[in-house]
Amino acid sequence: MRITHLLVLGLLGVSLPVSFATADTDGERTALAQITHELQSIEPLIRQAKSQANPDSRIHFRYDWLRQDLSRVRQGIQAHIDAPRSEPRIFPPLRGDYRR
Repeated sequence: MRITHLLVLGLLGVSLPVSFATADTDGERTALAQITHELQSIEPLIRQAKSQANPDSRIHFRYDWLRQDLSRVRQGIQAHIDAPRSEPRIFPPLRGDYRR
């Protein structure tokens, strides 16, 4: 009886991290998508700050560089989101026979 319990616990210990890893991956992708959305929403603030900048100032903030860097970050995140998953998803089997 004790061996059966140990075997069941061992199987659960091996199988549970796989399902949690899939859930974590989905959660990570959702969070990363939210980050890209938030980065995109910064654009109006950048335009506002640029319009209020003093043109006679000795030192100018490089808004074009900021936009380029934010674009690079968004593209990097999107590339990670779009990358194929390392583990295939499990889909329910097809019926295959459509006649009654």
